[in-house]
Amino acid sequence: MHKFAANTSLRHAVCRLVPLIPAGYVATYGQIAAYAGSPRAARQVGMVLAGLPQATAVPWQRVINAAGAISPRGKAGAVEIQRILLEEEGISFRSDGTIDLRKHLWRPESIPH
Repeated sequence: MHKFAANTSLRHAVCRLVPLIPAGYVATYGQIAAYAGSPRAARQVGMVLAGLPQATAVPWQRVINAAGAISPRGKAGAVEIQRILLEEEGISFRSDGTIDLRKHLWRPESIPH
C-alpha cells in the first residue's frame, strides 16, 4: 500500500464522497481532494482509489484527472475497463479520449459532512 493511502481520514472521506457521484457524471481527483478537506491531495486520492479491493462498491471509475481523461494505472487493462464502465453509465468520450467536463462534471449543490 502507498504511504499516502494509509491516511485514514482521507481514505474514509474518499470512500464517503465518491459514492455520491451519480452515474453519468465524473469528478476530478482534485475535486474529491478539495471536498475531503485536503485540496492539495489529488494524487493521494488517486492512490486511495487504486488501493481499493477489486470487488469494491465504491464507483472509482467516476474519478478522472483534471484534463477530463482517464489516468493510466499500473494494472494492465485498467484504463480500458474504466472507459467501458463510464460508457455503460452514459459518459461520452471525445475523439481524443477525453470527457467533456462541461457536460459530465459532477457539481453537487452541497456535500454532506
